[in-house]
Amino acid sequence: MYDLVLTEDARRFYEHAETALVKKLNRCFDQICADPYKHPNIKRLRGPLAGYLRYRLGDWRVVYQVDEKQKRITVLVIAQRSRVYKQNEQ
Repeated sequence: MYDLVLTEDARRFYEHAETALVKKLNRCFDQICADPYKHPNIKRLRGPLAGYLRYRLGDWRVVYQVDEKQKRITVLVIAQRSRVYKQNEQ
């Protein structure tokens, strides 16, 4: 089992998200803490985001990285698909 840490931006988004999305995010967090690599909604990212993973929640994406030494998952971004990939293209 991994520890989960949210960056300031991810925490702020989570605190202001609608109840239905928070429930989905909680399920997502449970699943990635159990196994951050194996789930149909998990994918390793390439290009500018190489080294990170993403969990797909419909139009929403949770981008995270795994620290195996400390058994920690850091959620970097929770945003809509168009925003996640667009802001990292530059």
